[in-house]
Amino acid sequence: MSPGPARGRTPGQDGGAGRRNPARRWQLVRAGADAVPPSTRRFMARARQRRMRAALPWAVTVAVLAVAGLVAWTVLGTGLFGVREVRVVGAELVTPVEVRDAAAVPDEAPLARVDLAATARRVGLLAPVERATVERDWPGALVIRVVERTPVAAVPQGDRWVVVDRAGVVFRNLDQAPGGLPVIQVGRPAPDDPGTRAGLDVLAALSPKLRAEMVAVDVAGLARITLLLRGDRKVVWGDATRSADKSTVATALLGRKADTIDVSAPDVVTLR
Repeated sequence: MSPGPARGRTPGQDGGAGRRNPARRWQLVRAGADAVPPSTRRFMARARQRRMRAALPWAVTVAVLAVAGLVAWTVLGTGLFGVREVRVVGAELVTPVEVRDAAAVPDEAPLARVDLAATARRVGLLAPVERATVERDWPGALVIRVVERTPVAAVPQGDRWVVVDRAGVVFRNLDQAPGGLPVIQVGRPAPDDPGTRAGLDVLAALSPKLRAEMVAVDVAGLARITLLLRGDRKVVWGDATRSADKSTVATALLGRKADTIDVSAPDVVTLR
């Protein structure tokens, strides 16, 4: 019986022991520190340092942005720095409560998000307030500084009196005439009223001596302004033009015995 083919061989496989090609097996072995040349270790260390230096600005930027975002969220989006107090400075004709109500800033609103200009405009709508400024006082206060209107004249209106400033703005309404204010008699006091502006122009031009003798500025019309003096005397002023000249002439003639001093044409004065 002839021997059969050897088991475990494939056709064409060389069965010679010297020509076999067994599969290779790999194994990773950690090299010791002394296996890497010093020059290579120095090169690798420098490479790591360069990578760290290149990454450092990006890391710092990311950290700064993260901190800034956290701060912005804390200040703008939370009540940690909210409005806990509204302080009012300079208010006399209006009460602090009226100013706070006009400001209309909600409690605990983020202080950084309060519109200062808009708040000041709302406070400025109060009649006695000429202007207002608003500022933040960290960490939780809002300061409203109020400048009130300066009264320059009182105007009778029926059985009541109103007070106007130098612009003719009515900002007080009283039951009786306020003491210490000159009187302007005009039908409808208002900043846009020509009679009001004319009366204020005349009042501003009066000398101290003439003002001391004055009882009222009567504005019956733009060309019919009369200065009413003590002792039932009067100065016919005419219109509000050349008021400085008219004031000088009328002041010089106060010592004359005349019930009426007509300075409507200051170059030609009439005494009656």
